[in-house]
Amino acid sequence: MKIKCAKQDFIESLQSVQGIVGAKAPIQILSNVLLEAEGKDLLLTATDLEVGIRRRIPAKVERKGAITLHAKRLLSILRELPVAEVALEATDGKDAEIRYDASYFKMFCLPKDDFPKLPQFDKGGALKLPRGPLADLIRKTHYAVSHDESRYVLNGLYLLLSKGSARGVATDGRRLALCDIPADIPEGEDRGVIIPTKAVLELGRILEWKKAEEGEKEGGDTVQVFLGETQAAFSLGDCTLVTRLVEGHFPNYQQVIPQKVAHKLLLGREELLAGARRMSLLATEHANSIKIALKKNRLILSANAPGVGEAREEMSISYSGEELSIAFNPQFLVDVLRNLDEEEVALELTDALNPGVIRSGKSFLYVIMPIRLT
Repeated sequence: MKIKCAKQDFIESLQSVQGIVGAKAPIQILSNVLLEAEGKDLLLTATDLEVGIRRRIPAKVERKGAITLHAKRLLSILRELPVAEVALEATDGKDAEIRYDASYFKMFCLPKDDFPKLPQFDKGGALKLPRGPLADLIRKTHYAVSHDESRYVLNGLYLLLSKGSARGVATDGRRLALCDIPADIPEGEDRGVIIPTKAVLELGRILEWKKAEEGEKEGGDTVQVFLGETQAAFSLGDCTLVTRLVEGHFPNYQQVIPQKVAHKLLLGREELLAGARRMSLLATEHANSIKIALKKNRLILSANAPGVGEAREEMSISYSGEELSIAFNPQFLVDVLRNLDEEEVALELTDALNPGVIRSGKSFLYVIMPIRLT
């Protein structure tokens, strides 16, 4: 194998795949990145056996071949090279040389045959999702995924594909985030899958990173989705992410969404977010709540932590209903508000014991369970 490629392209592609490489991989080769030179491209692949990413970058391929190198060490070396073009050569499959001017680095390789192969998918069976809206869907829902391993079916994002739309749902049992986006899903292709948390976060990073390249390449703003029985792949331009799916049935999330509410308020998102952040400064392990009180034309935020202190601030609102007090986990409020875009959000409340709902536009809702007031 012998190639030359732009150092910046090499670095950016390594940065985009190294998130998959674990700090303490169970087997040595999983700390490596697979480099394959073919045609006019260099392919980089990383996997942890659950999630895999493949990137393709342009290269001058003088001799095709494939090797695996330690991903993080290779990235560190490339960052320090004083040249704009990297020359990489491996002749015996055991060592690889990175040359620059009259100097070089020599790195130990592991055999490419030992590197796990990513699954293949039928390209004719691809579904299509818009990149921008899919990135928004992930950003607006990912934080609500459960991290309780005993509830494994909640350890991921439920992606429901149906004719003309895609829905993302995430819940940890105390809150639920739901977002709908338009999608080119043909009739009869309805499918619901649970994408594990790590794959969701990596996919979100890829989509946001690709935002700068939007529209530069044909198909660069469309994500191709390939769904198998136990695995799925998401392909965007020169990058493909493959993941195992979480097995099991996602619970009936519809039953936790309140069908009737007593009070509906329109609030400034930034103002409410700032207030929730300030109240959260007093949160402790034993006093982790923020109280919302509704009074005539006023919304009062307050927090009280014994042995720490208390805080209170008021927001002017349009409200003339009955007085009401309800408490929420402040972090649950901050999480949703900082991941939305709209200037206003709708806050729907019934009483101190029933869930509250935050809506943003027509496509997003967030259900948050209250904390019992004492």
